[in-house]
Amino acid sequence: MSFLLPKLTSKKEVDQAIKSTAEKVLVLRFGRDEDPVCLQLDDILSKTSSDLSKMAAIYLVDVDQTPVYTHYFDISYIPSTVFFFNGQHMKVDYGSLALREARRCGLRTLGRPRGERC
Repeated sequence: MSFLLPKLTSKKEVDQAIKSTAEKVLVLRFGRDEDPVCLQLDDILSKTSSDLSKMAAIYLVDVDQTPVYTHYFDISYIPSTVFFFNGQHMKVDYGSLALREARRCGLRTLGRPRGERC
C-alpha cells in the first residue's frame, strides 16, 4: 500500500471517515497491501491526491481487516473503489449496456422501452 495515503484498519475507522467527511467525495479503495494491481492504483491515487484534496478524501482499506464492509459492498474484485458524498453511498456506472447504448445513440435511447433501438 502507499505510504502517502491514509489507511483505515477497522470498521470503526471506516464508519468515522464516512460520517465525518463533509462536502467532499470520500474515496475508499478496498484491496490488499501486497497485491500488485492495488499498488499500481495506490500510486495513481497518491499522485492525484494533492490535486483532488479540495474535492476528495482518499483512504485505503484492507479487505481482510474490514470483512463487514467487504461483504456489505459485495467486493469481489481487488482493488475495488467505493465512493461516498456527505455520508451517502454513490453508485457509479462504469459502462452498463444501457449506458453504452445511450452513448452510441447520442443519449436518445434513455427512457425508451427496452429493446427499442435508436
